[in-house]
Amino acid sequence: MKKQEIKKLSKDEIVKTIDKLKKDLFNFRFQKMNSQVTNPAKIGETRKTIARLKTILKGKANA
Repeated sequence: MKKQEIKKLSKDEIVKTIDKLKKDLFNFRFQKMNSQVTNPAKIGETRKTIARLKTILKGKANA
């Protein structure tokens, strides 16, 4: 997700997206252990997206 897309989301949508991405990351870890990862770069991308979402969420909470 791009920063502009994230800014358009509401707080509830951001929280739901974070939960979904955390589940995806959990599944990626299992796939990595079993050597079934099709795209290893997706793991890092997911982690960065979660961090972006949390940053924007914190900014909206303070505003």
